[in-house]
Amino acid sequence: MNLYAIRAIYIFEMARTWRTLMESIASPILSTSLYFVVFGTAIGSRIGAIDGISYGAFIIPGLLMLSLLSESISNASFGIYFPKFTGTIYEVLSAPISPVEIILGYVGAAASKSLVIGVLILATARLFVDYEIAHPLWMISFLLLTAVTFSLFGFVIGIWADDFQKLQIIPMLVITPLTFLGGAFYSIDMLPEPWRTMTLFNPVVYLISGFRWSFYGIADVSVTVSLGMTLVFMALCVATIAWIFRTGYRLKT
Repeated sequence: MNLYAIRAIYIFEMARTWRTLMESIASPILSTSLYFVVFGTAIGSRIGAIDGISYGAFIIPGLLMLSLLSESISNASFGIYFPKFTGTIYEVLSAPISPVEIILGYVGAAASKSLVIGVLILATARLFVDYEIAHPLWMISFLLLTAVTFSLFGFVIGIWADDFQKLQIIPMLVITPLTFLGGAFYSIDMLPEPWRTMTLFNPVVYLISGFRWSFYGIADVSVTVSLGMTLVFMALCVATIAWIFRTGYRLKT
């Protein structure tokens, strides 16, 4: 394992974050704070508790997951797309490092950025509402697993995209709507049939449900199923990346 190569890629990607501090960290935190102000304070004060949890506290896992998914995908996709755009990807591919080491560098940096944002959002949420974390170890596990999984997914998007516009298609037109419809602001048990059953086909439901369980011990679906679905999606992303490096899809052309 070439630790020097992994460290070089990781440090380079993290350095870009500190150079663009406003866009990389401040912007998602400010956006999430607005959600807390509008939904948690203004609207939440008019909505009763859900499963014994105040509405402002109830939406914390969903808002955190919304930011985590978007930032993980954006950081990883831009991280690998920019070397493709500038042509420096050929220097990386020709260097004496393996695909695993390349992935560890880029995906590790993207996941680290997302985790930093997630922790800062948790701290910011404390300014607006009181909340407790019933299962802190499980919360950290879900946070880490989600950041890594969707950073892998973002890595795939960055290789697939052939212009800057395509980098935003999946996060804006797929991930964000699925998150809003996946129980970020409500419990899917509040939906009538057949909408509740249809919602179960939304993979983001399992992420939010498992994450909310780690906070309050309540879940719309089984925690085991939530964990299993996340691991399956991670395995699919890993398999896709392995195929990309094996075939050179949009890397060597």
